[in-house]
Amino acid sequence: MTIQSRIPIDQSAFLHGLRVAAEPLPHPEAPHFADAFERFGDARVVLLGEATHGSHEFYAARAAITRRLIERYGFNIVAMEGDWPDIARIDSYVRHRAPRPGRGEPFLRFPTWMWRNQEVMAFADWLRGHNAVLPEEERTGMHGLDVYSLGQSIHAVTAYLDAHDPPAAAEARRRYAALLSWQDEPQHYGRAVEHGGLAGCEDAVVAQLEDLLAGRMDYIAEDGEVFFDAEQNARIVRAGERYYRAMYRGAAASWNLRDRHMFDTLQRLMAHHHRARAVVWAHNSHVGNASATAMGWHGEFNIGELVRTAYGDEAVLIGFATDRGEVAAASDWGADMRVMQVRPAREDSWEAAFRRTGHARSLTDWRGHKRKQLVELLSQALLERAIGVVYRPETERASHYFEAVLADQFDALVWFEQTGAVTPIGHDPPHGAPEFWPFGL
Repeated sequence: MTIQSRIPIDQSAFLHGLRVAAEPLPHPEAPHFADAFERFGDARVVLLGEATHGSHEFYAARAAITRRLIERYGFNIVAMEGDWPDIARIDSYVRHRAPRPGRGEPFLRFPTWMWRNQEVMAFADWLRGHNAVLPEEERTGMHGLDVYSLGQSIHAVTAYLDAHDPPAAAEARRRYAALLSWQDEPQHYGRAVEHGGLAGCEDAVVAQLEDLLAGRMDYIAEDGEVFFDAEQNARIVRAGERYYRAMYRGAAASWNLRDRHMFDTLQRLMAHHHRARAVVWAHNSHVGNASATAMGWHGEFNIGELVRTAYGDEAVLIGFATDRGEVAAASDWGADMRVMQVRPAREDSWEAAFRRTGHARSLTDWRGHKRKQLVELLSQALLERAIGVVYRPETERASHYFEAVLADQFDALVWFEQTGAVTPIGHDPPHGAPEFWPFGL
């Protein structure tokens, strides 16, 4: 399905309107970069996107904006498109809490560089320092939203019950036993259930979550934060079991299940924290309102659409875009990461339109009644580029472009004409790192 331009577009007026509306930005490491984003400080949820999972400027900009929202506007949740158990290692570090039980080293699942990089480490170090002088209940946390951590989440649930209710731990192991043999390749479990006649584990994982919730008052009385972590991991096991089965029913079914889980996790975080205000870090394809894109026109929804429905004007959806440069990515799923050249954007794309404004970096904000003319200019369907952890420049049109109506997809766009790659970090902690530094233990 193709959505045509809603209004006739005069190209010269279009480019002039974009050029005038775009507010130039300094480099994201500059002290005043975040000044322009204070206008979003009255929101309850600010969603910060990225056009790739491997561009330094996107990570650095999100970190700078988030620091400002935490310092001056009381935001206390940073929710990320990452696995809950892995991000929990960072959360324990930044909130000065005891490390949580883990199955092996964190951030080893492909794509390792997405969160295990210098840019995230620098933000985590800053947040740890910021939290150090605050009472525990006022510290800002970092939390993963994703659904992929089946094996790690099973381990987290049973480890929690080992410490708090050993008979319940034995029952949890019995219920999870059939899934454990698939924990390293859960996609094979989904195939075996959907096409191989294997009996699914849905009833067992649902029963385990229900039993955990039935004892919640006793568990919370011991330590509410630790129970919240165990409960979330039990929910991930339930959602993960459903997700890996849904993968074989079609792309929309599994996509919608994943984004629904991420939104529900955000909602539980909002309910769990006092005076909750959240920043979400995720790809544009999750952050932007899917109903304004080819994704939504083909039956998919996402976090951005669900947040927009739930929070209305209290939510701000901010996209990020680039024209060219370098990106950390792989040529195929599971392949080694390498630094790849990003091709200049197609002439029939939103990226090309922003390139023609002549700004190296800019913020374009179209919220509010005073921006009606700009909204009209942005209410046409053009191509938009999305690079995830895989980049295939040789098939870029088919692999990475989709149609989008920018005015309805986002509330604002951050533009970087040229970007560089993120810097992955190795397994050895830097000199002087605390004993439970989250990226290497």
